Amino acid sequence: MRLRTGDLVEVISGDDKGVRGKILRVERKTGKIVVEGVNQVKKHMRRTRKTPQGGVLAKEMPLWASKVMIVCSQCDKPTRLGARHLPDGSKERFCKKCGASLGLIGAPRAKAAKTSTPSEG
Repeated sequence: MRLRTGDLVEVISGDDKGVRGKILRVERKTGKIVVEGVNQVKKHMRRTRKTPQGGVLAKEMPLWASKVMIVCSQCDKPTRLGARHLPDGSKERFCKKCGASLGLIGAPRAKAAKTSTPSEG
């Protein structure tokens, strides 16, 4: 899963279709994410010391990661993500529509670095 906490995503199916929000939490084991203001449920809470207000509270619940698309910061459109290796050996996420970088995935690795070697003749 290439989604990260803090990414801006748009819901592409379900009751909240078309809503944009920021990812609050990523659950990698279950393949779900929690998006700010999306998939809210009402929870009735009794008045306690922990919640002195009590009453009905709205809470975001997880939804499948396949129901959202990341929004590119350059072209401002929902897009698919790709991964590519840079010449220094690091890996980055990129927008499939405009090719803009969306951040690094990992640290540079010596194995993936492209070095130019003189050809023997």
